Amino acid sequence: MVLDEVGDHREARRNAILLGLMFGLASMGSSSAAVALPAVAEHFDLGLGVVAWTVSIYVLFLAVSTAVYGRVADLVGVRVPLSFGVSLMTAGAVAAAFAPTFEILLLARAFQGAGAAAVPTLGVTLISARYSGSVRGLALGWLAALGAVVSGLGPLLGGITETTLGWRAVMALPLLGLMVLPMLWPILAGGGSGSRLDVLGAVLVAVTSAGLVLLVQSPSTGLAVAGTGAALLLVGGTMVVRHVRRNPLGFLPHAVICNGRVVRPALAAAAAPSCWFALVVAVPAVLVEEGWATWQVGLLLLPGAVLALWVPRLVSRLLATWGGPTVIAISTLFSAVALGVASVGLALSDPLLVGLAAVILAVSFGMGQPALMTTVGETVDADVRGVALGVATLVFLVGGSVGSAAVGGLGGVIGVPVTVACLVLVPALGLLAILVDVRHDRAAAAG
Repeated sequence: MVLDEVGDHREARRNAILLGLMFGLASMGSSSAAVALPAVAEHFDLGLGVVAWTVSIYVLFLAVSTAVYGRVADLVGVRVPLSFGVSLMTAGAVAAAFAPTFEILLLARAFQGAGAAAVPTLGVTLISARYSGSVRGLALGWLAALGAVVSGLGPLLGGITETTLGWRAVMALPLLGLMVLPMLWPILAGGGSGSRLDVLGAVLVAVTSAGLVLLVQSPSTGLAVAGTGAALLLVGGTMVVRHVRRNPLGFLPHAVICNGRVVRPALAAAAAPSCWFALVVAVPAVLVEEGWATWQVGLLLLPGAVLALWVPRLVSRLLATWGGPTVIAISTLFSAVALGVASVGLALSDPLLVGLAAVILAVSFGMGQPALMTTVGETVDADVRGVALGVATLVFLVGGSVGSAAVGGLGGVIGVPVTVACLVLVPALGLLAILVDVRHDRAAAAG
């Protein structure tokens, strides 16, 4: 049921808050784990570039699984894939907490990320299908804001947990998401077309995305990883193109991925998570080395999480006034400014500048995601909305994986502050991508 323009704001806000809480707990799997990386490195006697994979692999599988859940939701509805995803996230969290070796830890984190991917995609799908107009925009804003708040609390909660209980307990924090699922159960029923899932298409997309992240993180892990990443990216990308041509209604529907109004906003909005995940890996790497406790690092990033509570109403008004592409453009500008400030703050070990960068990024993230989902949800037909939102979220979160991988891969080679400065290129390119849609919307409004 889609509510009208003046539908039940209270119900929409409640459901968005619950979904945002789950989204934040899923994202916390990376933000809380990031502050524990120094402890993980010490435990397994490994360097930062290697242990950064515990964040990168989580975000990678979070990204590549999003479109799978979106497509499954189109086929069978939201309840089954969301329940499966939360259960898989829980099992992965338990396995990561008890992992005896680093290799098993990485495997558990991969499963944890693959399960967590159900939450952002299906949460947005559920909101987009259930509400319309300003109610939808407000609900998406609350979902993104609560997700950002809980994720932003991750470094502090992770730091406190690591200090008191050790890094293994940090890996288990996403278990809390299981407690939210029963409260959402009544609204999860229904939906689905009963069509088949294109498994091969999903695998090819996963392989290609993995190749990109391997290539980005390869400077710290050697030529073999670089070669593997390049090969997966080249071969996987070629096969994805061929598969889409042969299966236009498959995992990546031709009508979705060839729709510039879906692809360009997704590429632009991906700047926000790329910058955010880069920051949550970079800040502990630098400040813990300077003698900071992990909980102090988390406390430094806390104001950004608090500010994210203020963003939803602002985003709702901006979306109604300016439209999604313009709000995405503003988000990319904020991301670029935040990384510039962060790079200087990390170079000087200045906590005020680092904290300011985190605040700006919290606003950027809180603006970018609902603007992206609103834009995509209003662009595509209802029968492919789930997969379109899944593809958009896939691009959005692959950006996050690239950001954390870049810090892990390049930080040990050229230094973390310089790496963060170089990543300003990501939002700059995102801004160029979205300007086409901004101009289109301005021309349409003028006409």
